[in-house]
Amino acid sequence: MTASFRFTVEATDPETGARAGRFETPHGTILTPTFMPVGTQATVKSLTPDDLTALGAQIILSNTYHLFLRPGHERIARLGGLHGFMQWKGPILTDSGGFQVFSLAHLRQITEDGVTFRSHIDGSTQRLTPEIATHVQEALGADIAMAFDHCVELPATHETTKDAMERTHRWLERCLDAHTRPDQALFPIVQGGIYDDLRIESAETIRKYDAPGYAIGGVSVGETKADAHRITALVAPRLPADRPRYLMGVGSPEDLVNGVAGGVDLFDCVLPTRIARNGTILTDAGRVTLTRGGLKDSDTPLEDGCDCYTCQHFSTAYLHHLFKAEELLGYRLATIHNLRYMARLGTRMRAAIIAGQYGSWSREFLATYRPADESVAQEQRTKRLASWQSVRSTLDAAAVNRVPDPMHTEEPLNKDKDDDGRDD
Repeated sequence: MTASFRFTVEATDPETGARAGRFETPHGTILTPTFMPVGTQATVKSLTPDDLTALGAQIILSNTYHLFLRPGHERIARLGGLHGFMQWKGPILTDSGGFQVFSLAHLRQITEDGVTFRSHIDGSTQRLTPEIATHVQEALGADIAMAFDHCVELPATHETTKDAMERTHRWLERCLDAHTRPDQALFPIVQGGIYDDLRIESAETIRKYDAPGYAIGGVSVGETKADAHRITALVAPRLPADRPRYLMGVGSPEDLVNGVAGGVDLFDCVLPTRIARNGTILTDAGRVTLTRGGLKDSDTPLEDGCDCYTCQHFSTAYLHHLFKAEELLGYRLATIHNLRYMARLGTRMRAAIIAGQYGSWSREFLATYRPADESVAQEQRTKRLASWQSVRSTLDAAAVNRVPDPMHTEEPLNKDKDDDGRDD
């Protein structure tokens, strides 16, 4: 742990082992457990930084892959780094791009050196290696950077998963060698799929590096919720108790409650903002679809007792109308509600831990919360991955006919790559 970072466990629930912590970073202190809203392209869709502060966000996440492609990390660095560029004053975490490259299943090739992939923007050939991913994140200036990892899609054999896990460990060594910023924490990532022996091996391997924090990856790539909960409970206690633990890509309320019980401190996911833009809100009873006909005359807020801007000013009937009319304000108001819900959930979990009552509190929460149908979620994920195949021919054509951006003047970081225009 460098001088710029300090993590303190302030309370531990005696029944579950859930932790309430305080994580000090160069851009502010994070009280855990907490959820990190995702600002993929240096923006949490439809919200301003002031909105995020008002709804209680402590730290946000941005996406290395997307910012590497557009507008480019060199440009962001020249414009004040990610904090200055997007005018967010609090802590920022950037992922390494590994998960996004994994999502480009039909558009990338993985070798020991790194990953060559086709840009989803214009079809151009691009490359990420552990060194490049680390350099990009240093240029962006995030408080927390992630090691470049190899994430496998399920189903995967034990042999395939082991190969990816071991490559992740070798790539971690290269990330650490390339990392130079003392004011930026680099988190290693546990991989190993759904195999207990590999997860244990990975956790035991990366904990030796005395990192400022540790992440559990590969738990939102097609496994069942039961597998995800089992893996989390297996891995988290094997990571250092005096460092923050981050469960990557997990954002359903019930998964946060179970993850905290397993000893996790930090979470992120696009789910709360994505479903908000599709007209679905989060409540303690579960998800509510705002376009349901039965809500068109409802003069109550989205959730009784919610203190978010949306619930304090507008009726459910108004939100129903906005989504039926496809008005942009609906996306914004639903997003404010969902992210405030997640922030309040973190505060409530923390209070229950400090009171020594997290076990009973979590059981009461889960008894009344109605989770989404898991089969529907799996079907939606399958459709998203399949969509890459449908656009591949378009990307192939774009790669042939692409006109370089005259505003792009930076020399390519990887001299061997086919293209030097990564901007739009």
